[in-house]
Amino acid sequence: MSIDFNADEILRMAEQIERNGRDFYSRAATRAAESRTAQLLLGLAAMEVEHEKIFARMRVNLSEKERKATVSDPDDQASAYLRAWADGHVFDVRSNPADKLTGKEKVENILQIAIGLEKDSIVFYLGMKDGIPERLGRSKVDEIIKEEMRHVASLSRELETLRHQPI
Repeated sequence: MSIDFNADEILRMAEQIERNGRDFYSRAATRAAESRTAQLLLGLAAMEVEHEKIFARMRVNLSEKERKATVSDPDDQASAYLRAWADGHVFDVRSNPADKLTGKEKVENILQIAIGLEKDSIVFYLGMKDGIPERLGRSKVDEIIKEEMRHVASLSRELETLRHQPI
């Protein structure tokens, strides 16, 4: 059995990662003790929705050549690995990481967690990138990485702003 281990499959995983992120932030917002924290988390959920749309548009624009499978995977190992990353290691909504939030965390702590989760998604994309030949869409994966890096930068700026606010 062959799998789509190419830009199309990576973009599908990216979309799932963004949906998982949206769910994480939305659930965390319901647990937030402060209105400001809840609004920040809902804003992050909205950012994830926008990222998913970006990745979906990228996938729609792939050529037929970029959609073709590039790796034979008779035991379905690569596919299972990709799904484990998307569903289990990055924004794992099956175990509901928001349950770990007590609602007493400071916004700074939540932002630190979010930055770590976003970095995990970058690691996922970097690991998958080398498995895709340039002619089959590696540049699309580079675009995903850049988008996630902008997300980390945005979260980091927000964290710095909060740290410099008077108490």
